This record gives sequence, structure tokens and C-alpha cells, in this order.
Amino acid sequence: MVKIKLMRIGKKGSAHYKIIVNQARSKRDGRFIESLGFYDPNTDPFTVKINKKRLEYWLEKGAQPTDTVRKLIKSHA
Repeated sequence: MVKIKLMRIGKKGSAHYKIIVNQARSKRDGRFIESLGFYDPNTDPFTVKINKKRLEYWLEKGAQPTDTVRKLIKSHA
């Protein structure tokens, strides 16, 4: 199964995240299929940037977003 999930990047104490498409069993920070955008919780308000065309493509193909990514998609729309 393919999932849309977060990949942690950045240094300790100031993490930010890439929104990626990955196999469900793969490691969180391992290889990924495609990067769809990013999420930075350190800014006020937090920053979310998502490529909507590619997101729609992967959702049509059956990719399942994690709960956190689902909330980010709703807040970004």
C-alpha cells in the first residue's frame, strides 16, 4: 500500500517536514517515491505548501494519507 506521510528534516529543536509518497512499510526518513510539498510548524502561522495536481493524482491512484497529513490537507484547502 502507498501512503502519503511526513518525512522529518532539519536540525534538533527546529524540525520541518516534507510531505512525501512512500510505501507503507518503508522507514520514515528512507527512500521515497515522490515529494509533494513541505510543512513548517515553526513559523507563525505554520507554513504548508502542497502540489495539488500531484496530490490529486496520488489520491486517485489509491494512496492513503496519514491522519496528520489529512489534517494538513484540510487546513491548506
